Amino acid sequence: MLSCIDLTTLEGTDNSRRIVELCHKALLYSESGLPSPAAVCVYPPFVRLAKEQLKGTGIMIASVAGSFPSGQAPLAVKLEEVAYVVNEGADEIDVVISRGRLIEGDENYVFDEISAIRELCKQNLLKVIIETSDLRSNILIRKACEIAIKAGADFIKTSTGKVQPGVTLEATETIVKVIDEFHRNTGRKTGIKIAGGISEPNQALQYFLLIDRVLGEEWSDKRLFRIGSSHLADSLAQILSASSKH
Repeated sequence: MLSCIDLTTLEGTDNSRRIVELCHKALLYSESGLPSPAAVCVYPPFVRLAKEQLKGTGIMIASVAGSFPSGQAPLAVKLEEVAYVVNEGADEIDVVISRGRLIEGDENYVFDEISAIRELCKQNLLKVIIETSDLRSNILIRKACEIAIKAGADFIKTSTGKVQPGVTLEATETIVKVIDEFHRNTGRKTGIKIAGGISEPNQALQYFLLIDRVLGEEWSDKRLFRIGSSHLADSLAQILSASSKH
């Protein structure tokens, strides 16, 4: 599970020192004999710095984009931001959909938006954030997942972590069922990233087991499963370090 974590800082007070500390934290795990996190996730201005800090380590650099966390920006502005993080060296891009457009029924807009972003970052892993707390109903969550997958998402991400209540087991089950249906019908595998309030190992384990039950053991890997949390990483590292001493 530790190897599936996107070590994240997405705060208005983020600064160069905090990003360097986060990158050093990511490196400390492997230096301590623990699995490295899958990625470090930061805001666009810090992509280049994180890239320099983690060069040659195998840890990916993820950046949010697309007017995170609200998604309330013209498509041209979102595309400029995506192009910027690609040019800065981001390996993975976490974009947020226009939930308001989806809620009012403009599904074509949401599809075209994701498709345009996908076109800009063909070589990057694309995680599409649907923000389940804003969509609320399972019908809208299902629709958002279907649109995102058809438009080219590599991952469906549950939440920005900025809206309450964040991720829930019910919403996650809806997402994994859509992923399972697409896999069965097309053979295409879509990953899932859970984020928004996951901080305790026992809590994370519930999601891990849900995904394993519906999608199978193959999704128990960072190529198809991610957790966005830094607090969880600390807790897991403590457990692993303690168990290794025994």
